Amino acid sequence: MLRRQHHIRVQFQKLFDAVLFAIGFWLAHWIRSNNPSLAALGGTAKISQFSEVVWLLVVIVPLAPFFLEMQGFYNRSIISSRLRTDWKVFRASATCVLTVIFVMFFAKEELARWVVILFGLISFVLIVAKEEVVRLWIDAKAGATRFKRRLILVGASEDTSRLWTKQSGASPEGVEIVARLDLNETSVEQLVDELHRLSANGVVISAKHSYFGQVEKAIQACELEGVEAWLLADFFNTQLSRTMLDEFDGRPMLIFRSTPEESWQGLAKQMFDVLSALFLLVILSPLFLALIVLIRWTSSGPAMFRQQRSGLNGRPFTMLKFRSMVSDAEQRRQELEALNEMAGPVFKLSEDPRITPIGRLLRKYSIDELPQLINVLRGEMSLVGPRPLPVDEVQRFDDFAHRRRLSVKPGLTCLWQISGRNNVKDFKDWVRLDLEYIDNWSLWLDFKILWRTIPVVLSGTGAK
Repeated sequence: MLRRQHHIRVQFQKLFDAVLFAIGFWLAHWIRSNNPSLAALGGTAKISQFSEVVWLLVVIVPLAPFFLEMQGFYNRSIISSRLRTDWKVFRASATCVLTVIFVMFFAKEELARWVVILFGLISFVLIVAKEEVVRLWIDAKAGATRFKRRLILVGASEDTSRLWTKQSGASPEGVEIVARLDLNETSVEQLVDELHRLSANGVVISAKHSYFGQVEKAIQACELEGVEAWLLADFFNTQLSRTMLDEFDGRPMLIFRSTPEESWQGLAKQMFDVLSALFLLVILSPLFLALIVLIRWTSSGPAMFRQQRSGLNGRPFTMLKFRSMVSDAEQRRQELEALNEMAGPVFKLSEDPRITPIGRLLRKYSIDELPQLINVLRGEMSLVGPRPLPVDEVQRFDDFAHRRRLSVKPGLTCLWQISGRNNVKDFKDWVRLDLEYIDNWSLWLDFKILWRTIPVVLSGTGAK
């Protein structure tokens, strides 16, 4: 993992762990306040109001992650032993409890003994439970997709042999070298083919004994693909002012990026996606059941439509929708190709005869897209991002620059969605909107698109 990305994740973990310790302190006080019988097991029966001891959070919140860091908690491998991880958490929790006791002593304040004991126990349990959830998430398909870095190693054999030996295969830090190419013997077109075939999301280039013309072409190809190019720059004595310098495997690395960089906003976007999708699926579950019954009752065939779509870096995934067409719609598409209203490789037909009566209503208000919340929960899609296209349509792209729209996770809504959808008749305009989103992405932009999506969906604007 790159040092900068590791730093961002550590800072996010520290913030999250500090919140868990704060919750642990509040829960400890609440349990003791509502269980006066605990005083019979030892300690005083007197219990202060939480407002009187809330100032202790000023001590707990910054010191709790500091104590975890002192135990080496944030420098361990993601898949380190549970026993070792739990022992680090226990020692940090115990240190935090002792600190609270000392602070209360010097402040000459009283705090019920059971609040202190429960605080240590609850905080320990919360951190350990969080670590178990993270383990399960990483082991699951969604977590593996989210954390895995699939890299292609490019360069002369003598330059890449050490990295290949050390990093080939699955890495405990989520890095996987999926292919190795000699840039002096391999054309850039072959590199691009490997990117498509392996759905790689990074290329590591060692240019020490490679032709710089080939290196430049490889970086330009990655730029068009929306794939990060990592240039091993250990042959430079000074860093280039307009490049991003990082570190990989202890060696300096130049990053050439044409997509949003990994940041706290990206982590917040992932968390927001998962929590929002989970919340909406729970709230909308009665509607889902009613629609499944209605679709099955009004037309023959399954209620759900499944199709292979191109996800992040072109990786195929099964997208879910409520079926809005007749069950043999895919087989009948070829006879309608001549009526395609969209210029480019994408098929769009506003008055599609395959749409069922109930399907027309579902499409008008984008209700047919709701099952994609499951794709968001799986980590295959985001709430906001370029709309995912069928795999066969992506394979027909005649401009490699169009593939850069695959460099971010596809979404339920996007700039194209709120710009009239079917009113955009040229695929180049569609791509332009997607690239505009990628080049100007921020968390605030996502919120604005989500907010503008609501009236568009409720009014059925742009959909037919």
